[in-house]
Amino acid sequence: MQNSIDKVTFKNLLATTTREKEDSYVVNELFTRYPSIQELLDVTEEELLQIKGIGKVKASQIIAALQLARMNPSPVEDRFTIRSPEDAYEYLRDMQYLNQEHFVVLGLNTKNQIVFRETIFIGSLNSSIVHPREVFKSLIRRSCASAIVAHNHPSGDTSPSQEDIHVTKRLSEVGKVTGIEILDHLIVGHEKYISLKEKGYL
Repeated sequence: MQNSIDKVTFKNLLATTTREKEDSYVVNELFTRYPSIQELLDVTEEELLQIKGIGKVKASQIIAALQLARMNPSPVEDRFTIRSPEDAYEYLRDMQYLNQEHFVVLGLNTKNQIVFRETIFIGSLNSSIVHPREVFKSLIRRSCASAIVAHNHPSGDTSPSQEDIHVTKRLSEVGKVTGIEILDHLIVGHEKYISLKEKGYL
């Protein structure tokens, strides 16, 4: 089943509404943070205001464009299913090319299908930065059943640090309380990865 609005049309709609070029930072950042049309349709004004270059006026314009897009049938997209750490790595292997550490969360439904992908923060992994509140906020809002978290090591070395292990255990504990299980934590390096679950840290 095809939706009457595709990503190209949607990108054009957002660019026109915000008076930005289709390859501008704002438009590209929207599609980086919210890769699927459904995620964009669910975005809130509060989330938009966190993006550099988007103020109250532009956020209101984007929300108006999204409301217009909702008048079209909801998009039906093939969701990527995670059956193993290898599947998660295949979905996230683009992270190996990043020059800075990115911490990413994948929200999954009851069938282990990816509901959304979100970059929580950019920078060196630190438990004071990777706060469970930020990780679980979107998971709870989108009623996810479970999640996989991941970050990259720009050096290419996938060996986990003590901070990596500490963050993993902290998130796992919060997951048990919220009922949203953290299934795995991947560290992505150059053409390789490790699963902290397989290493026994989850």
